[in-house]
Amino acid sequence: MGPSMRDVAARAGVSPRTVSNVVNDVNYVATATRERVQHAMQELGFRPNAAARSLRRGRSGLIALVVPEVDSPYYSAIAAELSTVADEYEWSLLIEQTAGDPDRERRLLDGVRAQLVDGVVFSPWSLSAADIGRRQDVAPLVLLGERGLEGVADRVVIDNVAAAASATAHLLSIGRRRIAAIGAKSLVGEDTTALRLRGYRKALRAAGVVRDANLELPVDALHRADGAAATARLLDSGADVDALFCFTDQLALGAMRMVLERGLRIPRDIAIVGFDDIEDGRYSTPSLTTISPDKMAIARQAARCLAERMDARSGVAVQPRTIIAEHRLVVRESTAGHGRRVRTTAIAT
Repeated sequence: MGPSMRDVAARAGVSPRTVSNVVNDVNYVATATRERVQHAMQELGFRPNAAARSLRRGRSGLIALVVPEVDSPYYSAIAAELSTVADEYEWSLLIEQTAGDPDRERRLLDGVRAQLVDGVVFSPWSLSAADIGRRQDVAPLVLLGERGLEGVADRVVIDNVAAAASATAHLLSIGRRRIAAIGAKSLVGEDTTALRLRGYRKALRAAGVVRDANLELPVDALHRADGAAATARLLDSGADVDALFCFTDQLALGAMRMVLERGLRIPRDIAIVGFDDIEDGRYSTPSLTTISPDKMAIARQAARCLAERMDARSGVAVQPRTIIAEHRLVVRESTAGHGRRVRTTAIAT
């Protein structure tokens, strides 16, 4: 058995109740006494019972991240960042996968693990604002991504229209005019892809380039195979194309493979931009120019929203908030052959 509170109390010369108050961060313990107890805990190697402490506070110390695809490089990166931030709050992180299935999304929205979690960070692909409004669970909820879900819960998003416009504008700035959009319509993540398509079209209009519907390629999903298949259809059609804006990095990596298989050069014949800044794109040949969302900022903002909603003393307004996280365009070899970073946007709340 390890040292007990009584052992710490004896070492510090205080009562076990005082040790309990220090462990539970009660604010009326005198500073000198608190320091003496903490020093005794450190000397003895005392570790508070986190489970018991959480129960006394009426919390489990557990939060959930619910995402469509755990094996997605983007979502796995978000999970890693949120895990780091959760540790700072002394939370444990539970990860659930929905595959975008509406029934599973609905079940998890109404209670993760028998409602033992203190809060939920949720990235829905199928549920509407009305679905979320009918939620039965009372644990604080933060939404990731854009599905027209304003006003139903706190949301952390990036400006997908501005991000897609900056990606397209970059291709235009290097002289490309026949820019295809890979992922212009998808059976998954529809709202996000619609916003990226809007940004793509906005940049074309701003440059006076006439939109060609034949260069807007739909996909079934947002993976490498889908990017390769869409690019093959595009090249087989004989379309005049000199650049690809792919709505995810996975689509872009599949597209790159198909372009190279056809004997074309990147970026000389076809320049390519992706979206998400996943690790694979940094080490592909050529390396991939991409839109890089600030994933750590997304995780920190989501955790902050949860913490404030959990804390009844915070005075947080009842109205849900939308927080826009930073993104940037990272220029690499697939468009420019070097790695400078440009076009930064500020965080807005």
